[in-house]
Order: sequence, then C-alpha cells, then structure tokens
Amino acid sequence: MPYPAIEPYSTRRLAVTPPHLLYVEECGSPCGVPVVVLHGGPGSGCRSDQRRLFDPGFYRVVLVDQRGSGRSEPQGCVLANRTPDLVADLERIRQELGIDRWLLFGGSWGATLALVYAQTHPAAVFGLVLRGVFLARPRDLQWFFGADGVARVFPEDWQDFTRMVPPEEQGDLVEAYYRRFEGPDQGQVQAFAQAWSAWEDRVATWSLAGSAKAQSSGTEGGVRVPDAGARGDDLERRCAKARVAAHFARHRYFIAPNEILERVARLPPVPVSIVQGRRDLVCPMEGAWALHRAIPSSRLVVVPSAGHLDSEPGIIDALVGETDRLRDALI
Repeated sequence: MPYPAIEPYSTRRLAVTPPHLLYVEECGSPCGVPVVVLHGGPGSGCRSDQRRLFDPGFYRVVLVDQRGSGRSEPQGCVLANRTPDLVADLERIRQELGIDRWLLFGGSWGATLALVYAQTHPAAVFGLVLRGVFLARPRDLQWFFGADGVARVFPEDWQDFTRMVPPEEQGDLVEAYYRRFEGPDQGQVQAFAQAWSAWEDRVATWSLAGSAKAQSSGTEGGVRVPDAGARGDDLERRCAKARVAAHFARHRYFIAPNEILERVARLPPVPVSIVQGRRDLVCPMEGAWALHRAIPSSRLVVVPSAGHLDSEPGIIDALVGETDRLRDALI
C-alpha cells in the first residue's frame, strides 16, 4: 500500500541552460536518505502520488520536472533539451541540495535516464529502483512506433495513429509527427498531439480492469485517462508532452544503439531493483530481463497482472516494497 499523501516542504525554480527553468520539490524528511524521482515520457512531469511511494519519515524525496516537462518552463521547449543536458541538470540539483549520494528512482524513460546518470556519475549513486525498463535501443523504438511491433496487437488504434500521415511519410512516423508539432498550424498541432496521446494511452492502459472503459474520460484502476476531446490546459499539456516525446524519439533519445547495456560495467556496485509488469506492452519484459541478465546482482520483481503504469495497484505495492526493503537495509 502507498504511504499517506504528503505535501512538499520545499519548492524551487532552478535556472539551467537558457531558457530553461526547472521545477524541483522536496518532501518527506529533510534530514532523511535522499532519493530523486525521475519521471517518464520524456515530457510527462512528476505527479503528487509519486510522493507516496516512499516512507516519509525515512526518505528525503526530491521530485524534478525535466526540461520542457510538467511545471518546468518553458513548457514543451526542445531547445537545449538532450539526454546529456538532463544528466547535467540532475548533477547540478544534487550539488545545489548538498546531497553526497542519492537513490535513483525512475520508470520507463525515467529508468533510462537513471541508468545513463548512474553510468556518468557512479560515485553519486547508492542504489537504483527501476520500473518498466526502457533501454532506448532501436528495437524498443520500432516496437512502439513501427508497424511490426505493438501495432500488431492494436491494429485499429494503429490505424487511427497513422491515418493523418501521408503514405510517403509513413516510413518514419516519429519524424512525420514531429514536423507537425513544429509547424505553424495550431489546429494541426493539436490534432496530432491528441492522436499521439491516444496511441500512448491505448498501449499503456490496456491491462487495466475494464480496459474498454479506459478509452473514455475518467479513472480506471486509479489511473486518470484523459478524454480525447480534452480542451484548455489539458490539451496544452498534451501538445507540450507530445512535442518533447517526439523530439527525443526522433533523435533516438540521444543515446547510441545498445549504449546502456554495453556500458553496464560503468554502473556502481550498488543495489539495483527492477520492477516489471508482465503485461507491460509499452516496455515489454524483454528489456527488463536483458538488464537483469547484464547486472546479475540485480533484483527482478515481476508483477504478473500489471502493465506499464506506476499507478497500477500491483506496481505500487512492488515499488513500495522495494523502497521499504532498501530502507530496512540502511537502518
């Protein structure tokens, strides 16, 4: 079970490479063991319910909205927004907060960023808790955005995702979408952003109970599934998130093919926990298994009935179990 809801005891805006202003919050125990939460997307931003995955009396929980994401400004900005920039931001935040070493906690793209950061700054890390592992390999990109991947599981939704793209551009859907996101036609930007979000939502939420309902507005299994016809702030957020996500995807996440697994020896000799939903179709279990095999000392926790989302009950319980287990080992 998650811990009770808490509010941050500190929030700040940290100026990094212009024009970026990062949102950083701290909650839990100011004198506690530091953990940094790395959100997915890219472009999603952190959520208040992620604070509840940690014992607030033991952990000093730092949540960071990455460049262009969440409450960081400018929203949706892709200028000076690369994986090395995000790694540098985390190191800057660690130093600003006076933290010697911290626990990295990340899911999906957040797991990717955690691994790259740990390989770059191993001395700053005392452990990793990863969920829904995304290794940013070409095969992972093709699985989600290629016609022979998860599209074969959801052909009708894939048709909706591809229908607005001309035939001559269908060979690279990420590039086709990104061109629209960068174009001057705001109506087209919004239409493509909603299609991008609908595809993500469909694949991410399919495993939820009553998944037929999950395609409409409302909550299902504790997960908010926005209405495809959303307007106002939600639509603006979707446009920003899709733009950042497409930017990273078209640049292959600024990570060389198979880089993470090839550089696994650069990781520090610290505890690594991998939580994986067996029914995850966004980041299939093969990625988590490959990482687990590359790090024989890692702990792999498979949740049989769960999919991708960290708000699914089985995933919540597994994540809280891992942060509690590390707490007990440190006491």
